[in-house]
Amino acid sequence: MLKKRENRKSSIVEGKENMKTQRRKSKLKIQLKRDWRLYAMLAIPFIWYIIFCYKPMGGVIIAFQKYSIFKGITGSKFVGLDNFKFVFGMRDFGIALGNTLLLNFMDLVFGFPMPIILAIMLNEMRAKRLKKFSQTMLYLPHFLSWVIIGGMVLKIFAPTTGVINASLLKSGLVDKNVPFLTQGNWWQFTYVLVGVWQNMGWGTILYLAAITGLDMNLFEAAQIDGANKLQQIWHVTLPGIRSTIIILLILNIGRMMSIGFDRPYIIGNTIVKDYCDVISTFVYRVGIVNTKFDRATAVGLFQSVIGMILVTVANTISRAFDEQGIW
Repeated sequence: MLKKRENRKSSIVEGKENMKTQRRKSKLKIQLKRDWRLYAMLAIPFIWYIIFCYKPMGGVIIAFQKYSIFKGITGSKFVGLDNFKFVFGMRDFGIALGNTLLLNFMDLVFGFPMPIILAIMLNEMRAKRLKKFSQTMLYLPHFLSWVIIGGMVLKIFAPTTGVINASLLKSGLVDKNVPFLTQGNWWQFTYVLVGVWQNMGWGTILYLAAITGLDMNLFEAAQIDGANKLQQIWHVTLPGIRSTIIILLILNIGRMMSIGFDRPYIIGNTIVKDYCDVISTFVYRVGIVNTKFDRATAVGLFQSVIGMILVTVANTISRAFDEQGIW
């Protein structure tokens, strides 16, 4: 009798589990049938990431080999950490690493707050036409090629023929040309200024979306309590988008070790080589020009590991202060 009861119970449990699995399958089929277009659109970036982001990760092994393009990955000799030791001992790598950290830090300090300020200013604008025009003009630089921007920078900031130097000399504000592109500190100032101008408009999109999602009743309550515009921004708007600010700040800190190739390469020149040589230009010079792909891969792996450590540390600090993190 006991065995029969146990068999009945087990069969009932199995039946319930089978029904649950069937319901899940039917729900999945209904969802796929209903939203197949969305899943098809999702498949495009998913496939792109697999092909161009995850599949190349197998090539990281090159960083531990004396790689030869004729022997390939499987035929090249394994040398352990020799590539890392060689790269870390190079004077140019130390200069490139220092410049990368310094330029990214200045971009973070001066460039990160600007989209927040612009988003708040655009949100407070009441003239719709002026608001749309301002947004278009602010977004436009993001879509310009760095080759075009480099030509504009040369015309505007050139030491002798630049528009700014000509205007300053003509007005008598300076006695000699300002070396925007030929002196190290001035070049760093120009680099950061151009980068902030190019990226600040595009960065406002996320903050504007976060601001528009805030509850308008909070602003009405603050207005009833006698808060002016600045007080509303400080006590309602900024706390409301704090989670977005923190997440983007963590992601930006994680990118401290990575830097684009276009901006420093196009704006830079041989006169300020010790100021404009960064990791991306160093990898280009060592990896492509000198065909030392193993050393270039070692630098890339080093960047990725340090970037991951920075993201983890920033996220841990954020969670320690009871703030939202990325995981």
